[in-house]
Amino acid sequence: MTHLHVTAWVLGVILLIVSYVMYKKGNKAGKILHMVLRLDYLLILYTGGDLFAEYAREGFPFLGELIVKGIAGLWVIAAMEMILVKTSKSKPAKSFWIQFVIAFLIAVILGFFRLPM
Repeated sequence: MTHLHVTAWVLGVILLIVSYVMYKKGNKAGKILHMVLRLDYLLILYTGGDLFAEYAREGFPFLGELIVKGIAGLWVIAAMEMILVKTSKSKPAKSFWIQFVIAFLIAVILGFFRLPM
């Protein structure tokens, strides 16, 4: 399940960047890619929830860090969505980009360097 989760969020970041570029160019394909990204959010949430349950079932000693990583992951998804919504309405999204980078770094550092799976 870990590989599917990593693949899903890598696909999510790629779709975010491509959708963002399409919205900036005024291309209608950005809206379609945004919808595909929303479907990818569901896959990310499902696999992340499954990994969370697997950790919790084993009586994981770093439960606090696991909860922080889960919250950071939800924060990443919210920031991604707000970036595209603001961009589609031609409003500035700089604050959401900053939030995205911070939350993404927290999630990646905890996921790859701190938590075992």
